[in-house]
Formats: sequence, structure tokens, C-alpha cells
Amino acid sequence: MNIYNPRTILHTILGFTLIFANLASACTGIQINANDGTVIHARTLEFAVDIESDVIIVPRGFERTGSTPDKQTGARWASKYASVGANALGLPNIIDGVNEQGLSIGLFYFPGFADYMPYNKAEAGKTIAPLELGSWMLDNFKDVKDVREHIGNIVVANVVFPQWGFVPPVHYIVQDAKGNAIVVEYTNGKLNVHDNPLGVITNSPTFDWHMTNLRNYVNLSFSNVEDVKLGNQKLAPFGQGSGMLGIPGDFTPPSRFVRAAAFSQGLIPVETGKEGILQAFHLLNNFDIPKGAARDSKKDKHGNIVADYTLWTSAVDLKERAFYFRTYEDSQIKRVDLLSHNLDSKTIKTISMKGQEVIKTLN
Repeated sequence: MNIYNPRTILHTILGFTLIFANLASACTGIQINANDGTVIHARTLEFAVDIESDVIIVPRGFERTGSTPDKQTGARWASKYASVGANALGLPNIIDGVNEQGLSIGLFYFPGFADYMPYNKAEAGKTIAPLELGSWMLDNFKDVKDVREHIGNIVVANVVFPQWGFVPPVHYIVQDAKGNAIVVEYTNGKLNVHDNPLGVITNSPTFDWHMTNLRNYVNLSFSNVEDVKLGNQKLAPFGQGSGMLGIPGDFTPPSRFVRAAAFSQGLIPVETGKEGILQAFHLLNNFDIPKGAARDSKKDKHGNIVADYTLWTSAVDLKERAFYFRTYEDSQIKRVDLLSHNLDSKTIKTISMKGQEVIKTLN
């Protein structure tokens, strides 16, 4: 039996409870497909406080027990597939990552809309918490089709996350090595699985709303507009990008969704997965939030500004089963290769994401 001992997290509990009540995260996810068949899932991760993420490698056979609202024993399972990705608060659950079959998941904040399934004590043995759903999918399934066929068999209930003191409102994007993508949401007590033809996700409102909202921007074009003539006067655009005039530039989820859809669909195709990884990080530069650019209207009780910022940015190569990341403090891209590790290890391996920027001096 595998045992995982999370590090002490009590010092963050109060901070999370206060901050999450006022400010939701501003995460953005995209998909890139390279000409060599590589599929890349990439995203930013924003919160108002450090969620202390590490990269973890979960081996095959790792035993888990799901959580329930009344603290009964929830669903039990052992991981069929090994996986790699980022966690939060030292916990054994992956919030963004990929398994050995090339299935990836990404957890995104979904405030004001997430409402999970009704809990029945008789179904405790098939119940899990919202933050456990990502690892449940990575542990058990090989592709999107597999997830679709089985996700109705699990009950995701309104389980309070003790470290935060409330039920985390989240939804998930799920992608596979063939390029298929879905969004999993729980609203009004029901499961909703949406096809995601663009591989894009942000936060609230619901995914289908975001897709409908794209119709407001059908005038946008990747190409510059042509010169026009008014009477005898010829008018030309001032410079590059005139076709995108009117694209929303703020950090709200609807605006980020529009930009992510437009930019990811307008990319010039790359040949290899490595090129795709670099392209993903370049694209996500457009969604990088510095401290102070997206802040709550009120300060916390200590008089400090409460502001979302980009804790880390990641990209997952679903073909190579590799997890790439950079952090707010260190922009150097790092890679963790799942298949180079012992997938039958008896324990979870933890790799720190911490680092400080190294600036080279050239003379």
C-alpha cells in the first residue's frame, strides 16, 4: 500500500479562506497541435496566494480513498496508470498533468456556477470530492472516450475542502493524445460533459456560454484589414494587427476565453512537439498577470492588497508524456519526463517547482 504524507499546511488555511471568498482565480488553458501529431495542453495558474505547488509523479498501484460530505469512506481505487503533474498544498492530487497513456486533465476555478451532485449515504462508496476528480480520471482512463464512458459512474459531491473551509468550485478540461477534448462541469446538481473543439478553457460562466459568446467576435481576423477609400481620401491601417481590432484585452474569464480561442486558432502550425511547447509558452505570455494588475476592490484585514497573479505556467506534451513549467519567480522552462521514472515505485515522487531567476551577464 502506498502512503503519502503531505507537508504541514495549517499556516495557509486562514489565508485561503479569506482570499478565495473575495477573489477567484484567472486561469487560462489552450491546446496546440503540431504537424508531427503532438498534442499540447498548456495553461496558466493564477491565485491570490501561493498554493505551494510541486510536481508529483504518481506510480501505478497508488491506493486512494475518496472523500464524502459526512466523512464516510468514499470511493476506493488503485491507480491503473502512472501520472505526472502539479499538485497544491502538498496533497497527492494532480490539478494539471498527464498520465502514461497521454490523457491530460486541468482543473480551473468555476465560482458562482459549480454545484455538485446530491449526496446519498448509500452511495458513499462511489463518492469523491471535486479536487479528487482529476486524479480519479488520470488514474483510471486512457483517453477522452474512456472518460466519457465511465464518468457517470462516480458521484462528485459538495465536499468541504478542510484546508480552505469551503467547497471548491471547479471544472475540468480533459484532453488526449489524439487531440480530443471535453470540459467536465457540475451545475445545478448535474454532470455536464461538453465537447471542446478548440481546446480552450477559462473560468465562469459555463463552457457553453463561452462558446456562444464567441459569436460576438466573428468580425475578428488574423489578417490585417485592407486599405479603404473615402471619396478621394485613401485610409490605411496604422500597423500590424488591425484585423484584431476590438478583441477584448482585460483579465475577465469571458475576455480571456475570446483571446485564447483567437490566438490559438491563428497560430502558424509548427512541425514538432518541441516547437509546439515553445509556441504555447509564447502564446500564454498574453495571459501572464503581474502582481497588482487584477486585484480585489478591498484590502484584507491586515491592509494588504489582494491580487491574482500567475503563480506558474505549464505545458504538457501528450505524446511524450512530459510536463513543462515555469514559475513567477523563475521564467526558465523546466521539463519532467514521466516515462523516464519508475512507474511501479511504491511512493509518490515529489519535485520542487521552487526556483529563482538566473540572469546571465554577457560581456
